Amino acid sequence: MTTIRKSLAVLTAVGAASLGLLATAPAQANADAATASGRVPSCVRVWQATGTIKKTGYAYNGCGRQMNMKIVWAHGADGPCDTVYPGATLRHRVPRGIRTFDGAKTC
Repeated sequence: MTTIRKSLAVLTAVGAASLGLLATAPAQANADAATASGRVPSCVRVWQATGTIKKTGYAYNGCGRQMNMKIVWAHGADGPCDTVYPGATLRHRVPRGIRTFDGAKTC
């Protein structure tokens, strides 16, 4: 009887652990789907800073892998595609004016 209880306890623990793995799989799938569609995943943080003459767009790679990204601007050309390693920040600067910061995307 004790052996059966131990076996059931082990199976329950293994089952719970596997459910945890299944619960994290869609998050990775969503990140991969976002990257495939050109959008950056949620682990990338984007922002802009506006100075008196120029404005700068930033994209911080908080993901656990390197990514190819570029800064996106409306009303003009986007920044160049560049490899951004985990923990690094991509930046691209443009003159102030009609240019609008639209974030970042994969390339």
